[in-house]
Amino acid sequence: MIRRPGRLALVAVLLAAGGLLVASALRGTLTYYRSPTDMLARSDDSRDRIRLGGEVVPGSVRHDGELVTFRLSDDRREVTVRQRGVPPETFREGVDAVVEGRLGTDGVFDADHVLVRHGNEYRPAPAAEPTGAR
Repeated sequence: MIRRPGRLALVAVLLAAGGLLVASALRGTLTYYRSPTDMLARSDDSRDRIRLGGEVVPGSVRHDGELVTFRLSDDRREVTVRQRGVPPETFREGVDAVVEGRLGTDGVFDADHVLVRHGNEYRPAPAAEPTGAR
């Protein structure tokens, strides 16, 4: 019977050590979601990798070769976003988007991922009128 408490203690120590390893491995992969107002209010976000969400401001999208710049807004504040590469096909002005990256020292958000937010409601395309109908 004396061996059982020793085994339980060993299992508890091993589980705790495993939990600490998993937690430390995940710490570097966490990405926090912020709105432009939240991000600009926090000075410590400049070095953290975050997700920034908002509406792509109409008239703000500029393409210069592989560099795309645009502004994201949450109806209160706007943040200029810079991304290298081609954004998703559904990316356009006026849509909700989420970008992932870091705020640069120049105040421009450097994104390496751009995602377009979609509504959760699916609607099929309207049926085409059959030819010859009238």
